[in-house]
Amino acid sequence: MQVLVRDNNVDQALRVLKKKMQREGIFREMKQRKAYEKPSVRKAREKAEAVRRARKQARKTAIREGLIAAPKPKPRFGAGGPRRPGFPSAAPSQGAPAAAPQAPAS
Repeated sequence: MQVLVRDNNVDQALRVLKKKMQREGIFREMKQRKAYEKPSVRKAREKAEAVRRARKQARKTAIREGLIAAPKPKPRFGAGGPRRPGFPSAAPSQGAPAAAPQAPAS
C-alpha cells in the first residue's frame, strides 16, 4: 500500500493511509489475530459473514427492482431531533408566550 505525501503534509497522508487500511479490512484482521481462534469458531464466523453479505446484497437488489420499499432516511438535527448543547433550539424563547391550542369547532 502506498500513500503520497504532498507538501510535507504528513497528517493528510496519515488520514489517507488509515482510510485505505480501513477499507481493506486490515484493522479488523489485526484485531482478530490478537488471540487464537479455533477452526470451528472461525468457520462459523466466516459462514455468518457470508450470510450477512448475501442478505445485504439481496436486500439491495430487491430495493433496486422495487420489490420492497427503501428504508426511511434517519432524521437530521434540527428537524425535531435531539438538541445539541451550545446550539440554539427551534423552540420559542422563554420571554414570548406560546400560542394556546385552539379547540376544533363542532
